[in-house]
Amino acid sequence: MPKNKVLFNPALAARWLAAAAFILVLISTVIESADYATGRNSVFLHKLVKLFYVELELNIPAFFSMLLLLAASLLLAVIAVLSKRQTNSRAAQWAILSAGFLLMAFDEIVAVHERLIEPMREILGADSLGIFYFAWVVPAVGLVLLLALYFLRFLRSLPPKTRFFFLLAATLYLGAAIGFELIEGWHVERHG
Repeated sequence: MPKNKVLFNPALAARWLAAAAFILVLISTVIESADYATGRNSVFLHKLVKLFYVELELNIPAFFSMLLLLAASLLLAVIAVLSKRQTNSRAAQWAILSAGFLLMAFDEIVAVHERLIEPMREILGADSLGIFYFAWVVPAVGLVLLLALYFLRFLRSLPPKTRFFFLLAATLYLGAAIGFELIEGWHVERHG
């Protein structure tokens, strides 16, 4: 076997992860529907909603997300180590990406970003924040823009196919994490 080769079957991993995600979404949907159908009167169903509802923090779906982010961090760390061994000039960027995913995993399970909402609302000083109702998105957008500038040369150095998938993954993740939070913030402020 060649030196520095990591055996990994991405198609198999993707199938298992997709199946796990599908099962969690299905459980969440069934439990939330049952809770709604019973008029939200069942204490047992309400506890199950807290445990499995994908929209909530600090529960089984959040733990699954944390594991995904930890796995990504580990894979990025392996790439950083292998890049450093090959004297790759981009080893530092791989290591920073690994650390970033590790921090996101930590945040996913302890919800640090949620604790930024009130202090950011005070800083913004507005009663009606609209899309910034969940005010943690303000520093998040700033951080994303700074990181985008920092990683621009790194992205350009990647092979075209890898670059495409990096950008696709970032767009999907940030679109969901920040984009939907902006939309949801506008909706919650307007309709409760």
